[in-house]
Amino acid sequence: MSAGTTVSRTDTTFRLTELRKLMAVHNVDVYIVPSEDAHQSEYIAPVDARRAFISGFTGSAGCAVITSSKASLSTDGRYFLQAEQELDSNWELLKQGLPEVPTWQEWALREAEGGKNIGVDACLISAAQAKSLAEKLKNRKGGELIGMDLNLVDIVWGEKQPERPKELLRILGMEFAGKSFADKLAEIRKDIEKNKGCGLIVSMLDEIAWLFNLRGNDIPYNPVFFSYAFITPTEAILYIDEDKITEKIREGLGEDVTIKPYNAIFDDIKAFGEVTATSDKKLLVTSSVSWALTKSVDETKISTIKAPIEAAKAVKNETEVEGMRKSHIRDGAAQIQYFAWLEKVLARGDIYDEVSAADKLEEFRKEKEHFVGLSFPTISSAGSNGAIIHYQPEKNTCARVELNKIYLCDSGAQFLDGTTDSTRTLHYGSPTEEEKESYTLVLKGHIAVARAVFPKGSSGFILDILARQHLWRAGLDYRHGTGHGVGSFLNVHEGPIGIGTRMQYNEVPLEVGMFISNEPGYYEDGKYGIRIENVVLVAEKKTPNNFGDKKYYGFETVTMVPMCKRLIDATMLDEDEKKWLNEYHSEVYEKTKSFFKADEYTLEWLRRETAPV
Repeated sequence: MSAGTTVSRTDTTFRLTELRKLMAVHNVDVYIVPSEDAHQSEYIAPVDARRAFISGFTGSAGCAVITSSKASLSTDGRYFLQAEQELDSNWELLKQGLPEVPTWQEWALREAEGGKNIGVDACLISAAQAKSLAEKLKNRKGGELIGMDLNLVDIVWGEKQPERPKELLRILGMEFAGKSFADKLAEIRKDIEKNKGCGLIVSMLDEIAWLFNLRGNDIPYNPVFFSYAFITPTEAILYIDEDKITEKIREGLGEDVTIKPYNAIFDDIKAFGEVTATSDKKLLVTSSVSWALTKSVDETKISTIKAPIEAAKAVKNETEVEGMRKSHIRDGAAQIQYFAWLEKVLARGDIYDEVSAADKLEEFRKEKEHFVGLSFPTISSAGSNGAIIHYQPEKNTCARVELNKIYLCDSGAQFLDGTTDSTRTLHYGSPTEEEKESYTLVLKGHIAVARAVFPKGSSGFILDILARQHLWRAGLDYRHGTGHGVGSFLNVHEGPIGIGTRMQYNEVPLEVGMFISNEPGYYEDGKYGIRIENVVLVAEKKTPNNFGDKKYYGFETVTMVPMCKRLIDATMLDEDEKKWLNEYHSEVYEKTKSFFKADEYTLEWLRRETAPV
């Protein structure tokens, strides 16, 4: 980490000792602690941060596995450096994706050989994951996979575990949602009928929020609320803490929606399974539904389908598309103010650390119309901290932002009309030739994706190579995906689409109306990090020809923030790349300049940064 930054590790010895005592009591030899909550959320509420509590690793992705004498933490390339710094000597780090490194499943199965039992909170593992693990455990001559009704980490955590949030919901009006709950429900019921189902369990929080046109505040940065839904051809049941529901919301949902307590779904699904046992129709679930929800129902009466709400939600309607465009312009203006301000204060010698700088960015965002909050913790990283891909600065240990060090800022906001996410890498002094070359290689990959034209039916999987091609020619690469779906006043990471090498990205084609990020990068451990990220909209493109009578798609960039001119080596760009960059900068200038009528300094900074290369 940067000079002046210290590493803070949590001593997990006592926690692991107490957990192992409980494992022995419950006849569990291997215990799994996933990152996710009962809804398979990527970002979770503090009360559900069990993996972080037991391991000390605070990244958003990973899985902990504990035996009577060992403990492992598995995570991906975004978090290798962070995990190495946060894990104490009790833990073995499994770096996923590296040669000969076992997955957490493989590690757990190896430890369970010889008839040992594996235990897991049945709410925290999907039914599909549990089935696969149980079958592999049987083949490895292990013991039993135990789906537990209690969580052993919660017991160790005790009274210090945070309480569950109880904040009120808000209605998302039609001026932002663009489609009524009734219309969405009618479409989902068509999917239920098409799949010959008697009902659909909905457990993903963003799907429920989108379906009911409601938003909450139960998980930081994500406007969702703890709930389940059960949709049948004749009923729509919302399972939620009733204290979160106002009379206005009850009236808005109408008589077509039944409100029940959050945990009542478990008894209802069990009863529903018994009633429909003789029916030829099946209970429909998606791959994210927890084992706890399905294990009381006859397996032959369950059908796993592709998530119909996730697919519908990913394609934004006209109101959502226009809202996303407008929110990204306002957000771009806030970032332009911030980057211009940061240059000024650093040039005059003012001292700002990574946290105080990020706080200033949030101040600029708060001034913009429809602002609700941030969409994730701002990654404000100076110098070598930029090489930690998902770095999150802490006030007492973070580094200073300096004129002569690369500064990487990955940030986003929640607005009532859209969700933003962008990354800019800047240098306010004199970058080295190496830094300029690395930045320009990343920029070339970014432009290649932004300019891509592809036939209808193409996936983000096949586009990933465009972003990496120039880095590969230099023998360089990065350990994260190139893009993720983005919600509309919902989760900043949204399925089912993405640009990257994960095979699931090849299963879902990109469609007009989808928003996705374009974010190649490069990270030099111990020195600097570079990432350039825009949010783009999938749009139809006119082509000179129409081979195979297919439609052709491409991207419309909606993020409106200049690239860093100091870091660009223009001699490395070809004419088409320069043309794209100049046209993009011209658009940024025209769409944001009106925000700075009374701010000549920022307007002049914008003119300079968007001038043609």
